[in-house]
Amino acid sequence: MIVSSGSWALSPSSSSVFFSRRQRLLSVRSTVDGRNQIVPPGQSQTPNKEVLESVSLLKTAAKTRKVAAEEILAAFSAIEKAKVDPTPFLETLGGTESPGRTWMLIFTAEKKLTKGRYFPLTAVQRFDAAGKRIENGVYLGPIGALTFEGKFSWKNRILAFIFEQIRIKIGPLDPIEIGLGKKEAEYEPSNKDPFFIWFYVDEEIAVARGRSGGTAFWCRCRRIAS
Repeated sequence: MIVSSGSWALSPSSSSVFFSRRQRLLSVRSTVDGRNQIVPPGQSQTPNKEVLESVSLLKTAAKTRKVAAEEILAAFSAIEKAKVDPTPFLETLGGTESPGRTWMLIFTAEKKLTKGRYFPLTAVQRFDAAGKRIENGVYLGPIGALTFEGKFSWKNRILAFIFEQIRIKIGPLDPIEIGLGKKEAEYEPSNKDPFFIWFYVDEEIAVARGRSGGTAFWCRCRRIAS
C-alpha cells in the first residue's frame, strides 16, 4: 500500500444570501435537494481573516512539517472559536461516491491544546459519505498495515462511529480479517460511541476533536494499492 499526498486545489465557494431579522444575520444556503437551510446565528458561514490565516498556516505545516507546534495549537484554537458553518463538511470529507476520500493524519494535540506533535507514522483515514463507512489505518510500507473498518453517522458537525472489523496485513501475505462483534444492522452510531467534532474541512485539510478531547488535523491524500 502506497500513500501519497493528493493534489492541492481549492473548490469554488457557493453563493449565499444574507438578510437581517431581529438584528441577527442569518444565512440561507441552497442544499442539494433544493430546500433551504438556515445557518444558526453565531455560526460563521464565511471564515474570517484569523481563520483564513490559521488555515494557511496548517496547509504549510502539512506540506513542510516545519511549522512550530505552538503556532499550530494557536491555529486550532482560532479555528475552533470561529464556529465555521459545517453544512458542506460531510460531502467535502467523504465525497459523493463510494469509496469516498482519504486523509492523512499530520498533527495531534492533547486535551485543552496544552501541547502537540507531528504524527510520526503514516496514518490514513477514509470517509465514505455515500456509504456512511469509515476506515482507519496505519501503514508501515513493506512491513504491513493495520486497518479498522466500520460505519458512521453524521449530525451537524459530529461524526460518530463504530468499528466492525480489523484487517492485519503482514508483508506479502494475504490480510487477516477479524470481526469485532456486529451490532444490529439498523444500529446507528451515537455520541455514546467514539466521535469526531469537525471544526473545519475544505478540499485540502480537515480539523477535528476526538471524544477524548484531543484535536488533530489531516491533509487530503490519495491511497494507491500496489
